[in-house]
Amino acid sequence: MHDHRRLGRELDLFDTDPLMGAGLPYWLPDGAIVRHALEEYVREVEREAGYRHVHSPVLGKRELYEISGHWDHYSDDMFPPMDLGGGGDGDSGSEQLVLRPSLCPHHALIYRSRSHSYRELPFRMAELGGMYRAELSGVLGGLTRVRAIHLNDAHIFCTLDQAVDEARAALQLIARAYADLGIRAVRHRLSLPSEGGGEGAGGGKYVADPELWRRATALLREVLDASGIPYEAAEGEAAFYGPKIDVQIADPAGRESTLSTVQIDFHQPERFDLHYIGPDGAKHRPVMVHRSIIGSVERAVAHLIEQHGGAFPVWLAPVQLVVLPVSDAQTEQAERLLHRALDQGLRAELAGPEHGTLGARVRAARLVPYQAVIGEREAAAEAEGELVAVRLRDGRKPGAVPAAELVTRIAARAAARGPELWDGRDAR
Repeated sequence: MHDHRRLGRELDLFDTDPLMGAGLPYWLPDGAIVRHALEEYVREVEREAGYRHVHSPVLGKRELYEISGHWDHYSDDMFPPMDLGGGGDGDSGSEQLVLRPSLCPHHALIYRSRSHSYRELPFRMAELGGMYRAELSGVLGGLTRVRAIHLNDAHIFCTLDQAVDEARAALQLIARAYADLGIRAVRHRLSLPSEGGGEGAGGGKYVADPELWRRATALLREVLDASGIPYEAAEGEAAFYGPKIDVQIADPAGRESTLSTVQIDFHQPERFDLHYIGPDGAKHRPVMVHRSIIGSVERAVAHLIEQHGGAFPVWLAPVQLVVLPVSDAQTEQAERLLHRALDQGLRAELAGPEHGTLGARVRAARLVPYQAVIGEREAAAEAEGELVAVRLRDGRKPGAVPAAELVTRIAARAAARGPELWDGRDAR
């Protein structure tokens, strides 16, 4: 059974330091590569799906979260406000800033900053942004429960008639990402408020607006039914402003957690007085669809470490190719292959004889997808195109291939983001 906390340290992916604080992991070079590759993938998928990326600050005035409802319904999970420029409450020169617990209030303001026509809708806004949760130290662990979160978040501002299609498209985007990443959803959950949770007075766990909850829940059920996805309803798991679809994953021990979400929100468009100009020339209220493909980068990487045991797919692997000259006599040819791979954008390293015997170097590179061994026989074939003996991570040995062909194959596998290392008929 793989534990991402142990593997993360063994493979030099991430670590923590008590001086930085609990729940605040830092990323080592190989871990940062995995994280950045994942972020680049998400941005690419979102661009292809018509999202436009923004960037917003991790701080906001307390008033912003009072308007959004976070201060009334979510303040227990927020860090205390910071007083700036004055003596505190009652000082007209003071200003209270808060580390944001979510990105949606910022995105609502960005939408509100410009006038929008119905012709622009749906307007899909995405960001990989930082946010902070005041998690208690007892629940923190590895990358799955942290205080500093980098969230793959997006908000779609659309008409009521577009909301179901947009939420359904978001579920399809999540399914595509899971296929590319090798992630399996164990179930889909329709997360609802606790019984009567949307009906009481304000200031509790949920926004008090029965009609809001009824409309949003009906639309999400329509989304799930139209998608043909089996789901279970769960009371007490909703966001404070509305119900949501949670995509559940499980770790090797069978413990479930939520990775991805889709939500339909009538609350914040009302609170921020959002509107668009309809075909009748009048102002209309948009619907806000919240959507996260991979959830937090931290939790996604934790799951991928455990899912693959550190043997990441080619496109995510910190090192995609290791070049292994048998002796110093093959170093020159090994360096040419290394630079050829680097020029093609591959993440490649050279592990020469100074790192130990060939067997020891092969074992040290056991999680690298491709190993290129260059011995006397391969070096002697230089006139035939610089052959290298290929070893695959799964134990297969396709044999000697020209260096240029190997680099082209690896680049193609990385670009395709598939699970296969080699054509099955070509390896033995």
